[in-house]
Amino acid sequence: MLGGRTRSLLRQLHLWTGLCFGTLFVLSGLTGSAIVWLPEIDSMLNPGLFRVAPAPGVNPDASASITPARVQQVFERLAVDPRYGQPTQITLAARADETVIAWYRNGPSKQASPLLLQTSRQVMLNPGTLQIAGERNWGDIGMSRRLLMPTLFHLHRYLLAGEIGKTVIGISGLMLLITSSAGALLWWPKPQSKALRQAITISHGGSWPRFFHSSHRVAGFFAAPVLVMLGFSGWYFNLPKWVTPIVSSVATVSASAKLINQMPVSGAPLSPGQAMQAAQALYPNARISRIALPATPSMPYEIRLRQPGEIRQGDGATRITIDAYTGSILQVRDPLRAPGGDIFLNWLFPLHSGEAFGNAGKIFISVFGFLPLFFLLTGLAVWMKRKKRPARVNENNCHRS
Repeated sequence: MLGGRTRSLLRQLHLWTGLCFGTLFVLSGLTGSAIVWLPEIDSMLNPGLFRVAPAPGVNPDASASITPARVQQVFERLAVDPRYGQPTQITLAARADETVIAWYRNGPSKQASPLLLQTSRQVMLNPGTLQIAGERNWGDIGMSRRLLMPTLFHLHRYLLAGEIGKTVIGISGLMLLITSSAGALLWWPKPQSKALRQAITISHGGSWPRFFHSSHRVAGFFAAPVLVMLGFSGWYFNLPKWVTPIVSSVATVSASAKLINQMPVSGAPLSPGQAMQAAQALYPNARISRIALPATPSMPYEIRLRQPGEIRQGDGATRITIDAYTGSILQVRDPLRAPGGDIFLNWLFPLHSGEAFGNAGKIFISVFGFLPLFFLLTGLAVWMKRKKRPARVNENNCHRS
């Protein structure tokens, strides 16, 4: 049982955290409900960018079959075209009717202002015909069909305010974790059956304030575990340097130092197709999802894959770092054979997005995104009622005197 002073402190913490960050919680929840379905909605809004006719006789829903030789042709096709040049990264199609996406950095890697969003040029290409399907700038803000989903993503992640917005969102994740934990402790009833029934019952009794209070309390208790997870994971995604030391203090987390090529830089580097072959040789049953080219001559290739059985959907979470000149494997991050701390951190995004439980999980998280709005409105109703109460008490005392 909580003492009176402890309960009072928790109530004030829960109240003022909710009042100060409630609008951010609502914004994150509503935008999160949409971007859970970002690939699906983006593709539906922009079929010309993301959909192509598959080869004759191939089922559009079939897995894409893109060979290292074809990947090499994609890079060469772009490299010789003065409108594009060598991309910094390509995202490979997962299905037979999807485009390949080439990424180009726009401007310097370091932003002139921490409030500016970093933009990247996306060029979509038909992997079968090597024809350009279209392009857009990821990071440009707008409400057009092409920019709607990227804008919602950057609003959710950065508040459209670059690194400063990213920090604010990270702190709001920490605040959501704190206020949800405080709310759960405040809910905790006395160890009596009657108190427990009251704690899980929404009542009206002819009083709207009672209804708002009881619904806020009951819904908050059942929602608290998910809110704690969303707050913690959002804190980690935006401020990993704050969270990783905490996790590593109780479980092993792999080091994240950047690697360079082992051998002196000489001769011709590996082609993207050769780098893909090296990754496939190590994981023949995995799907290559991304190939990042070396940013400088001393930098290695970064290959991303998804193995069967990974909890992370889409691009997966397996990462291979390959020496750009020798083809030797410099580092492997395998989520299926990771230490405990890595496993814990690898679970955060699939839980945050709901994809850990397939479409059912994504639907749950999408619906859940509306709960911060519910909690803000009911919380405000309870707070406003309590603010009026002392004034009424003083007024009654004056009449009595």
